[in-house]
Amino acid sequence: MRARHLVIGFGVLAGAACAPRGPVRGPVPAAVRPGIEVLLTDSVHLVRGVRVGLLTNHTGVDRAGRRDVDLLRAAGVTVTALFTPEHGFRGTEDRPDLADTKDSATGLPIYSVYGATRTPDLSALDSVDVLLIDLQDVGARYYTYVSTAVLMVRDAARRHVRVVVLDRPNPIGGVAVQGNVRPATGELAPFVGFLPVPMRHGMTLGELVRLASAEFALAADVAVVPAAGWRRERLYDETGLRWVRPSPAMPELESALHYPGLCLFEGTNVSVGRGTALAFQVVGAPWLEPRRVLEALGVGEGGSGKGEGLAGVEIAPVEFTPVEPTDAKYGGVTVPGLRLRVTDRSRYDPTRAALALIAALRAVHPDSFRFRAERFDLLTGDPEVRAALSRGVAPAALWRAWDGELRRFKNRRAKYLLY
Repeated sequence: MRARHLVIGFGVLAGAACAPRGPVRGPVPAAVRPGIEVLLTDSVHLVRGVRVGLLTNHTGVDRAGRRDVDLLRAAGVTVTALFTPEHGFRGTEDRPDLADTKDSATGLPIYSVYGATRTPDLSALDSVDVLLIDLQDVGARYYTYVSTAVLMVRDAARRHVRVVVLDRPNPIGGVAVQGNVRPATGELAPFVGFLPVPMRHGMTLGELVRLASAEFALAADVAVVPAAGWRRERLYDETGLRWVRPSPAMPELESALHYPGLCLFEGTNVSVGRGTALAFQVVGAPWLEPRRVLEALGVGEGGSGKGEGLAGVEIAPVEFTPVEPTDAKYGGVTVPGLRLRVTDRSRYDPTRAALALIAALRAVHPDSFRFRAERFDLLTGDPEVRAALSRGVAPAALWRAWDGELRRFKNRRAKYLLY
């Protein structure tokens, strides 16, 4: 049986603007409506008169910040169970093996999909007719909300439960496609970064579910309710939507812009500022000498330079104190480091910047910098990336080798795009 895909209520409103050059700005007026609003105004028949399970968390809200579960119940929809991914229903947890709980406002059971087995309570999924999914992704392959969504789509298909994805904008835009593409094996890979997509994939959650459903032959009955008014070139601060921190270490859009690259440092002994207001905007360690690293990068006064891979970003010395236990590397220790600021969104490639930083750190601190091999290889999806960097291969040689993969991916993804 082939996957069945349906796009519901899709429309593009006038007035979209191109992604600006320059640093991240504050919200500007725009007529973007998230999928939950489109569902309730245009397509509520999809969920009326049936038992609904809802995979969501604190990001599942309308423009006014009202929760999906409350909006659905107010519209007469029978919600019988809630499912939640990593970080829990309120998005505040930063630990594995989250327990099932109950929503205090509605009394509904909340089944954690981020437990020991990373799968939902199967009996709870058996008791619903339609599974709604509403999660805010951040546009990087490593983010686990997509993994959770796809695994639940697979289990829903096995039980002939229909899936409706309430789509949201990709906060870092849907145009740029960057980094390496995880090789396609025909099977779902480990939980972190398991889809055969680039580090920065330029797709929405709904589009990724369509891709996974088709390419892994999940035989799923999937409908996607698009975010009305969003265009691929729009970043999150051009949607008019309020930023809701998708996870504890994603405090603002600037962090999300760097995340497809700086997340690689999670596979090293370098901190990315977890627990601080600068999470994924900084890298640091007690032994790091910022000025020497900047010199190795070719970065001069003012933070700009001509080093390869550093277009559209400024890098400058900083000190920060990671927060324990969120940061298990240097929690509670003030460390020297480097802060990255996007200056030109259209030119910035965080995956290239990250490789350039890693190469510079290895050159300046060969006795201190360390890969955490298993984690780094999981993030890159290719052990050869670490092996090449360890041999001193220039980062530019690596990302040039990715160009063919990226072209093929862009062609492959085209049939799954909705905007």
